[in-house]
Amino acid sequence: MEKKKILVVDDDKSLLKSLSEILHREGYDVDTAETGQDAMAKSKTQFYNLALIDIRLPDMEGTELLQLKDDHIPRTIKIMITGYPSTENAVKSLNSRADAYLVKPVNTQELLKVVEEKLIEQSESDKVTEEKVAQWIETRARKLEI
Repeated sequence: MEKKKILVVDDDKSLLKSLSEILHREGYDVDTAETGQDAMAKSKTQFYNLALIDIRLPDMEGTELLQLKDDHIPRTIKIMITGYPSTENAVKSLNSRADAYLVKPVNTQELLKVVEEKLIEQSESDKVTEEKVAQWIETRARKLEI
């Protein structure tokens, strides 16, 4: 089975390191970015199954990055992480199509549970899509034979 790729975006180097180590121990292929621009540049050359995005980045708001990622890479699961929880942040994140919202300090077990659940949802969605494409090809081939 192919390793799932995760991008962690946060300007806190110690948090980047710890989240990266936790996710790597769980068998994920982990990459990091300290800015929104760095995250976008990496996303243009690499597909990530999931991105953990801090709401406050030095060069842009995490919700802005969330919107950019959704426009360019809609299949990536996006989980917002914030040390500044508020109803406004949560609503803005979810309205910007975040798949989940976690509060710092992030509980390791909760993080791993949310990541696993979202990746399972993604795999099931991919499977349905692949099945639909296979059915379409089969139906199209039959029509061409007639």
